[in-house]
Amino acid sequence: MEKGRLEAFTDGVIAVIITIMVLELKPPHEATLPALLANWPVFASYVLSFIYVAIYWNNHHHLMHLAERINGRVMWANLHMLFWISLFPFTTAWLNEAHGAHGEFPAPLPTLVYGIVLLLSALAWIPLSRSLIACNGGRQGALARALGSGWKEKASPAIYLVAIASSFFAPIVSCVLYVVVALIWIVPDRRIERHLISNP
Repeated sequence: MEKGRLEAFTDGVIAVIITIMVLELKPPHEATLPALLANWPVFASYVLSFIYVAIYWNNHHHLMHLAERINGRVMWANLHMLFWISLFPFTTAWLNEAHGAHGEFPAPLPTLVYGIVLLLSALAWIPLSRSLIACNGGRQGALARALGSGWKEKASPAIYLVAIASSFFAPIVSCVLYVVVALIWIVPDRRIERHLISNP
């Protein structure tokens, strides 16, 4: 099957996710700089979630570039990934709205749930990439040769697990670790680009 419709659907879903997230940004009730600055945690969490969505869109574009065809397994794997990404607006909003027992930000439980969604989104990438590889030449195909074995895919879930474990006693540490993973991935995966340059 052709991949164009899957790419268009994914682009549309991601555009809706970003739109929902930005609608959660509420202006302050007062027209003062202190009132604006008081909302910095809300804006910071939006920026982090936006970066995560952008990372998935960017790497999805790279992943699909070398794929010549898809099948039903790829479509379901793609929907599985989109399901977890579609929860970003909800978890981001909850992270902003909920506070701990003593009013602290971020609250432990929303921080935990945010991390679980990030972890499951990352894990959902694995069956998507593997099903695409299987559908496009297997281990000897161009996609498999381009991807190889990346350290980022192994490091990210481990960092997420540490962040999730930290959420109940040090949620701010969890948020710092979420930022660390985003920084690891903010530079687009260049393996496919390098493959295209070396195999024109």
